[in-house]
Parts: sequence; C-alpha cells; structure tokens
Amino acid sequence: MADYSQFTNYPESAYLYKKNKGFATKAIHAGQDPDQVHGSVNVPIHLSTTFAQKAPTDFYSQYEYARGGTPTRHAFEECIAACENGEYAIAFSSGCAAMTCVLHSLPKESHIIVSDDVYGGTNRYMRRFAVEKFNFNVEFVDLTDTEAFKNAFKENTALVWIETPTNPLIKLVDIEALVNITREKKKDTWVLVDNTFASPYLQNPMDLGVDITLHSVSKYIGGHSDVIMGALVFNGKEMKDKLFYSSISFGGCPSTFDCYLAVRGLKTLESRMKIHCRNAYSVAKWLEQHPLIEKVIFPGLESHPQHELAKKQQRGFGGMISFLLKGGKAEAFKFLSSCKLATLAESLGGVETLIEHPASMTHASVPAEVRAKLGITDNFIRLSCGVEDVEDIMADIDQALEKACKKEQ
Repeated sequence: MADYSQFTNYPESAYLYKKNKGFATKAIHAGQDPDQVHGSVNVPIHLSTTFAQKAPTDFYSQYEYARGGTPTRHAFEECIAACENGEYAIAFSSGCAAMTCVLHSLPKESHIIVSDDVYGGTNRYMRRFAVEKFNFNVEFVDLTDTEAFKNAFKENTALVWIETPTNPLIKLVDIEALVNITREKKKDTWVLVDNTFASPYLQNPMDLGVDITLHSVSKYIGGHSDVIMGALVFNGKEMKDKLFYSSISFGGCPSTFDCYLAVRGLKTLESRMKIHCRNAYSVAKWLEQHPLIEKVIFPGLESHPQHELAKKQQRGFGGMISFLLKGGKAEAFKFLSSCKLATLAESLGGVETLIEHPASMTHASVPAEVRAKLGITDNFIRLSCGVEDVEDIMADIDQALEKACKKEQ
C-alpha cells in the first residue's frame, strides 16, 4: 500500500500572514493553501466524522474525531486567528456556544463583570444560567464609566466581558484603558471582547491586550444570513488547552459546511465592510436631519459621545445605526411593518438591510426595568445597513416614516 501520509498534513500557514500582510490578503489566504492532494484552490468540505489511524494512537494527521476538528474547520480557525492577529482560534456551533465554552472554563463561584448594554442573548445567559445554574456572581456595569469599573472588582473576579460597540445602544468602550485597569486590579482576570458589531476588519482587540476575542460568525463574518457559528480567538498554549478541553467536553462544534461558508465569508469581509460603513454613514447623517426622528446613535456622527474613541479604536464607524423615531410603540410598529426594502428580522451583518425593534425582539428577555434604565424604549429602532444602493435604503425608510409618524395636516 502506498504511503499517503505526506499529503495529509495541512500546513499551518496563518502565521505567515499575521503581521506582514494586509487584512484582505490574510482573509483570502491564511490557512487556505491549495489542497496538497488534488491542488484545489478552495478549501475542501471534509464531511467525515472520524479519521483513520495507522495503529492505535498513531494518527495520519492531527485529526481524530470531528468534534475536535476537521481540515475545513481548521482552515477557518487559522484564517480568523490571522484576521484578529491572534495565535489560536476555536470555532463553535454558535456565538452562544462560544460564550458557554468560556464560562465552563472559569473557576467555581467566579465573579464576572459584564457590560450593562449587551446582546440580549448574553444578558439572558448571564442572568439565567451563569447566576442561577453555575452559581457565578455576575455584575452588570456601565463600562464607559472607568470609576464604576474599578470599583466592581472583587477578589474572585475571573472575567471581564466587554462588548464594543454595544448592542443595541452602540456605546463604545475604551478597550485599552479597561485592559490596563484590569492588569492593575487583578492581573490574572481574563478580559474578553465581543467583537461581533465591529468585525475583525474594523477592530482587533487582541492588539489592545485582551485575552479572548469572541465573534458571532453568523453576522458580518458569514455576511449572508445563511450560517450559524461562533468563534473564540486567543493567545498562548495554556489558554488553548483550557478552552479546547471545554469545547470538546460540552460539544458545541460547528458543521463542516458552516465552516466552509464562514471561510468564504471572510474572503469578502473587507469589501463588504467598506460598503456597510459607507452606507451607514450616509443614512445616519440623513436621519439626523429628518424631521420625524428624535435621535440618531452612530459612532460616525460628531454627536456620538464616543466619536473620538471610534476614530482612534476602529478603522471605520461600522454598519449599525440605532435611532428613536418621534412617537411610541404604535408608530414604531407601523414604521417597521411599512418598510419594503429593509427586512423586519432579528440578526445583523448580512448583505441585506435588516431592521428590528429591540424592546420586543432581540432584547425582549431583558427585564423591562433594565431596558428602561438603559434607554431601550418603545420608539427605539436598530438598523443593520446592508450593501444595497444607499439611495434605495433611504427612500424606503423615508416612506415608512411618512406612513407611521407624519401627522395629518
């Protein structure tokens, strides 16, 4: 029998791209050298759930069982790590599975500091599972307030959970400042940034000293509303051993086909993000002047409280806009139902424009009193600007506002 072992080792090429190549080059090539058996340019979809061994514990390559990894999944992990300037990555079946992996890796009865304004699923998981099931002490803190952040630390603080920009209020958090405070207060505390809203193209938290970067790959990375996945990016073998052990133990592994779609999504991420950013900036500037709009929240506007931080910390202002229309719940619902081009749906980051009502959709599980305190009111709208012609996006929003909010003369 011929020896095929020379063909089964996928070269770990991501390291060649991490520091000395541009973002688009990394996103297209890192971890994706041509298949060494047949020379295929695109990453093959390896559907096998298990991998043969020459003898017990004598493997053809690093793959044993698909829960721990496949060549297709590994290609995505190499690529996302390179795009985030991290050393390692682990892919998951969802962003929530990635979050679960991190929490499973913490000591018992840990104290966790969490952004007060976060994705509704994160808020729900922290309140209902981290506290009630795992006996963690979770404290929600406004991380734009550095004094409140300093005062939140306890002896057993094991994790700082940052979301920036936040969902749905689009607040920005000074990552580097919070990392420095954490190192002063409790050196061994993990700092995690949920980088979903920004994407690796706009922001690289690893460069600012964080321990873990988390993504809901379903959003900008996938980019086409057709994949559910999550990912963690991090440095160091010790961190890798902890997180990988948790991941294979609870089993939140992604499908191979989803990994392939995510690899494909990364290839066009820079191109898409440039259009998302350009469209969102135009729409936000237009909305700010609209007579039927009460307030617009977008980091690219000078009216945004963290506008200067956005210019310093990100490569662009992103594709997400939140705004308050003039009216209440009835007007908000009529507006959303009147949109024709913008699709009323949860999620974000796809090529199509999506619009939603956080109070009754993505953040419905957040207690009403917490929503009220944060400012997630009944007239609050979240818009994920797609890559359509921006004039068409504006025209659609305009006609829907006219139907919902304009008073009869």
